[in-house]
Amino acid sequence: MHCKGQNATPESTYKHTNALIHETSPYLLQHAHNPVNWEGWHTKTLDKAKSENKLLLISVGYSACHWCHVMEHESFEDSIVAQTMNTHFMPIKVDREERPDVDQVYMDAVQLMTGNGGWPLNVIALPDGRPVWGGTYFPKEQWVSVLEKIADVYEKHPEKLIAQADNIENGIKSTAIIETNTGAPSFNASTITTAISNWTTQFDKTLGGPNRAPKFMMPNNYHFMLRYAQQTNDNALLDYVNLTLTQMAYGGIYDHVGGGFSRYSVDKKWHVPHFEKMLYDNAQLISLYADAYLYTKNKLYKTVVEETLQFIATDMTTAEGAFYASFDADSETPQGELEEGAFYVWTKAELKALLKSDFEYFAAYYNINSYGLWEHEHYVLIRNDNDATILKRFNITPQELETKKAAWKALLLKHRNQRPKPRLDDKALTAWNGLMLKAYVDAYRVFQNDAYLSAALKNANFINTKLQRPDGGLNHTYKAGESKINAYLEDYATVIDAYIALYEVTLDTKWLQTAKDLADYTFTHFYDTTSKLFFFTSNTDAALVSRKIIYYDNVIPSSNSIMAKNLFKLAHYFDDKTFENTAATMLHTVQKDSATYPSAYSNWLDLMLNYTRPFYEIAVVGKAAKQNIAALQKQYIPNKLIAGSTSENTMPLLANRYDPTATLIYVCVNKACKLPVKDVNKAFTLLEK
Repeated sequence: MHCKGQNATPESTYKHTNALIHETSPYLLQHAHNPVNWEGWHTKTLDKAKSENKLLLISVGYSACHWCHVMEHESFEDSIVAQTMNTHFMPIKVDREERPDVDQVYMDAVQLMTGNGGWPLNVIALPDGRPVWGGTYFPKEQWVSVLEKIADVYEKHPEKLIAQADNIENGIKSTAIIETNTGAPSFNASTITTAISNWTTQFDKTLGGPNRAPKFMMPNNYHFMLRYAQQTNDNALLDYVNLTLTQMAYGGIYDHVGGGFSRYSVDKKWHVPHFEKMLYDNAQLISLYADAYLYTKNKLYKTVVEETLQFIATDMTTAEGAFYASFDADSETPQGELEEGAFYVWTKAELKALLKSDFEYFAAYYNINSYGLWEHEHYVLIRNDNDATILKRFNITPQELETKKAAWKALLLKHRNQRPKPRLDDKALTAWNGLMLKAYVDAYRVFQNDAYLSAALKNANFINTKLQRPDGGLNHTYKAGESKINAYLEDYATVIDAYIALYEVTLDTKWLQTAKDLADYTFTHFYDTTSKLFFFTSNTDAALVSRKIIYYDNVIPSSNSIMAKNLFKLAHYFDDKTFENTAATMLHTVQKDSATYPSAYSNWLDLMLNYTRPFYEIAVVGKAAKQNIAALQKQYIPNKLIAGSTSENTMPLLANRYDPTATLIYVCVNKACKLPVKDVNKAFTLLEK
């Protein structure tokens, strides 16, 4: 249900022109019936603003954003507020997931102006797009006051806003300057050691994650730490990673009924989430928990992967094999009001009525007590004991507990599905589909579940047929049969990464060759010869205030760090010197800050391990290549790539190595190979040496 502002004039009596009804983005469509004369971000809109000499009022958000909905309800659905916006401005609504390039430019501007950022992101700009003022959420009275003041300044003293625009533009462009490291690439293990040492001061060693709130999950941070702990036998770091993964899986941030993770926790104990579920979080966490299971054999991690993939398959997958973007934080209460988390929380009375005699067990397991209480007598399910503690307390067998848990989840899921579901953002984003494709491949690699490989192949074929254009480029978004918006570097980076991983489990060279073709495309359209990094936008896209280069890792690793790792691998597969030199140069350019701010460089640090410790090329050639590769994947070996073929193959790592009478395994470092072995266990011995 679309919530209405108390002061909103009925649509039938208010004349307005809102162009968002012609958009496909669910977020934009949510605003299509506001009395605000919203336009989408289009060239014709910007040209119209210039011709009318109107200030742009740019409001950026996304469909799962709680505070975006609050501001819509308070301001954008109010006809009086809308009149102010329509009279003095050209209002433009932007879905940040559709247009991350626009979001980044104006987020930079707001952070320069205020020191903070977030969504909703609201910016006023000159007709040429240069920002003059901005912020995030504003209460209605403050919002109207600011708009009126800026409109008055623009009418009486436009030179003041022009001067402000000049200053902000210079500030944005100065932040985009990257100091190129001109020396020959050189990497030292001490950089990583220092990074880990600095990082440990920020660890929460009781509850896992960072020692602060809110807590974002940052999957790549822990993926890097897991690898570093394994390669250096750092048991203290491994304990911290396991603590974090366990506490996240125990926490309310994990959906114990339906599977999958919410975006972040507002508290230190991972209890109360910001309830939206994002595809990109769940994709990366599946990959992380799969590898963590491979290394530790912790059954909890396997359960998390299985339940999260079941959630993805049931609720976030299209008939074409694409993956939806997100579920909203808000859902309807029994009274029909939109409220954050309403779909997910429980009252004690409700649980007692459902669980009956099992309530005592359930309440102990999921803390229906002061520890699990949230607000308004609602509980968010959270664990703080392992199964062994519960077994001892109630003197039941492991099988009895597993039976109970399965029954609880089925019962609560059936009941919960009768509630109004959170709103679904049903567009498919190429970058996020790439992440989930990689997640399915990783889950298949670890668990050898054929259903995971089938889902991966279906999605890969969807990307290949629906999102890749005849010119070799990708589009960024897809919905209802329409593929549109020229793709960004993040789209290429994640899809290339996923295709390389898909090749490693299928040995189908189609995916590897397509990965290389896409990489070649990025050199033509995204590469910056000055910084030796890649721009976020293509050289065929319309110019914004600044053309950004994103190199710091965030909740999703930076598109440049993913690309550098892709090029490192593709260089090995194709013996490509350009790829090899570019990957090293990129890492060399950004490494100066990696030890000081390791959380923002974790994917780069992961790449640095490839240069500072052994990295293996494992070539498996022969009729039993697939079986042997599956056996090799049963151990956690993060410092490797795999090439394989069941017949003659001219790939540099495979050429002249086929023997029709045997399947041979070559373990190599920088193309220098040990004598081939036929037995997987002997290959493991070579890797250990």
